[in-house]
Amino acid sequence: MLRKSLLAVAVAAVLGTLAGCDSNDDESTVVDGTPNTSLTQYVDTTIGTGGLGNTYPGATVPHGMIQLSPDNGVSGWDYIGGYFYYDDLQQMIGFSHTHLSGTGAGDMYDLRVMPLNSRSDLLRGNKEASEFDHENEMATAGYYQVMLKGYDINAELTSTERVGFHRYQFPADDRSEIVIDPGHTMNWDLPTETMIRVVDNQTLEGYRMSEGWDADQHEHFVIKFSKPFKAHRLFAYSYGEDGVEIPGDQVKKDYTRAYLEFDTTAETTDVEMKVAMSSVSIEGAYKNLEAEAADLDFDGARERATALWEKELEKELEKELEKELEKELEKVEIPTKDDSFNDEKRIFYTAIYHSLLGPTLHSDVDGQYKGADHQIQKAEGFDRYDTFSLWDTYRAAHPLYTILEPERVDDMVESMLAHYDETGELPVWSLKGNETDMMQGYHALPVIADAILKDIGNFDRERAYEAMKATAENLEIPGMDQYLTDGYVHFSDAEGSDLWAASKTLEYAYDDWSVAQIAKLLGKEDDYAAFMERSEYWRNQFDPTQKWMVPKLADGHFITDFDPEDYDRGFSESNGWHYFASVPQNVEGLIEAIGGNKAFERRLDQMFNTEPDLEEGEELPIFSTGMVGQYVQGNEPDQHVPYLYNFVGTPWKTQKWLKEINEVCYDDTPEGICGNDDYGQMSAWYVFGALGFYPVNPANGVYAIGTPVFPEITLNLPEDKSFTVLAENVSDENIYIQSATLNGEVLDRSWLTHEEVMNGGELKFVMYNEPNKDWASSPDSVPPSGVPES
Repeated sequence: MLRKSLLAVAVAAVLGTLAGCDSNDDESTVVDGTPNTSLTQYVDTTIGTGGLGNTYPGATVPHGMIQLSPDNGVSGWDYIGGYFYYDDLQQMIGFSHTHLSGTGAGDMYDLRVMPLNSRSDLLRGNKEASEFDHENEMATAGYYQVMLKGYDINAELTSTERVGFHRYQFPADDRSEIVIDPGHTMNWDLPTETMIRVVDNQTLEGYRMSEGWDADQHEHFVIKFSKPFKAHRLFAYSYGEDGVEIPGDQVKKDYTRAYLEFDTTAETTDVEMKVAMSSVSIEGAYKNLEAEAADLDFDGARERATALWEKELEKELEKELEKELEKELEKVEIPTKDDSFNDEKRIFYTAIYHSLLGPTLHSDVDGQYKGADHQIQKAEGFDRYDTFSLWDTYRAAHPLYTILEPERVDDMVESMLAHYDETGELPVWSLKGNETDMMQGYHALPVIADAILKDIGNFDRERAYEAMKATAENLEIPGMDQYLTDGYVHFSDAEGSDLWAASKTLEYAYDDWSVAQIAKLLGKEDDYAAFMERSEYWRNQFDPTQKWMVPKLADGHFITDFDPEDYDRGFSESNGWHYFASVPQNVEGLIEAIGGNKAFERRLDQMFNTEPDLEEGEELPIFSTGMVGQYVQGNEPDQHVPYLYNFVGTPWKTQKWLKEINEVCYDDTPEGICGNDDYGQMSAWYVFGALGFYPVNPANGVYAIGTPVFPEITLNLPEDKSFTVLAENVSDENIYIQSATLNGEVLDRSWLTHEEVMNGGELKFVMYNEPNKDWASSPDSVPPSGVPES
């Protein structure tokens, strides 16, 4: 796997020179060390850090184990990602090496580092801090820089997959130090034991064991400095107490710190650090350091990180050098090079960036990792990934990976199967070799089914099916005994009862549909019939009298005081509006149950046009954000709903509401993601939307057509294929599809298949500012919600 990664760097280095700038750029220049011919110029990692996105702005590579990012708070919802753009104090407390991207879960923040000197003694809590401002800050793909004003120290961060790189420019001062703080904690995270050992005057090693949301996290580290430190001080302390200095070269306690003094008395001095980490051992961290960083300095690591991101971004949008040649030879204008689309480019490229942060690499270069059984395991022939935020990412992020990086999907599925081998079930929400069991459903199943149905990867299909079936029959899953016995999960308002019961029934039924498809593919007809029957259990949650998904009591009666605006009464982080269409496996059946096409269309219209009914002083829950009527973009359960107009022959309404949602929920500012990004799900939704299509059923290989954002966008696919989406006349006003062609043939259906995309070709739309209500309006033009016939 390392050899493959190094080859990717070499290829990416070439592609990075091909990636283009705007047509009004007359020559290639360098801004803050980044060539303006780089696609990373459009990535602003502060997007999502200032509102509810809960993303982090620091340095990482695609799916990297290291997320080296600034922390500028102490605790609280705004600082779930470690950093809040609009922090009232604008004070930095350091740079830690692990972060969660947009999850709403306050964990990680492992191993704080902070440079300081005699120019300031500012503390925030019990941590050294410095004021900073955004004018002296830069955040882009693979690189972060900030001036620590209190110390006049310039700080820079970059990374490889398993190694974080720091560079600190110290001014001349008679006391300059770097703090190493494995006891650093924020939000839910608490260290249980930390250790620091001074190996020599340029090397430290140690570990950090912690618990929190991630109940048993192990991080081992090795730190190498570019210059020797002249003295060190080690401290041990307990939470809330003053530290005690420990003589010698080693300290061990729940909270520890090291202060390393460097000689900067004569002149400005650069000190570089390499920090390698491992979930397995200090020895594993040394191996990671040697494999990835032995021959790299900071600038080399930054170039490598940029090249890796260029490779990922280059897969998505046009190869600009080739487009320039076409422009010169064929005099074809490339509309996406127009400055009027720069805002959209920044949103789009940053959304791709956020989509590719997780799942994160978990195995060391030798394949070892901390398993979900809390034992040391070894990945043979694949990279082990974790941080599977599946309740979120199965919907759009994982389908996006099947287009952008199918080779990595194979490793992701192998990682899920390894989790099954270690625990007896597939992951629900796994992190750093632990299962958090956050949210409901067993959504590894549609991810694996999607990979199999798209014929991705070399993983064992029979073994995968065994894991899928065993997970779907696991009676330890909350409410599964009721679900199997009665066909639904029982709801009760009583304290300690299952308040999310209706959501569980609906999500279990979809996951069961996924199992059924693989049973059918493998010729397991009895299993296919049984799981297809279970996939229809959504009907047991549907009240034909009220025409809603309604919480159902143990005695078989629906609650009589149902209100679709009631939150957390049967529905997880949601209400009846958000879950009424949670049947992606049988949209046709749902339409019929609600009363047919017209009744279903009216329900959709109501959703987007009905404002929440709030009493004076009442506020919506924090997860109900990015609202258009009753539709909530800031949380996941209803994100497929705008595309459901396609299923009743009115795709022009899909086009209308997608435009509205984009305007409300996405922009290129720190508030530019309207809800938790949830490891790229919100961003992947935008990426698909910008391409002009979306997976309503995430595992059936069908994409419902929406409305494209760019005049031209090209997917560069495996085997030198490409798929181009053209949108003639598209603009802020021209959002409606008048006509479409696929590879030159008239397209009068509102859907594509994955196979059509991956075979390459051209999808062309003609756009206008008024809807064409006849386009794709016939019953034969609507998308299938099951797997289409070959």
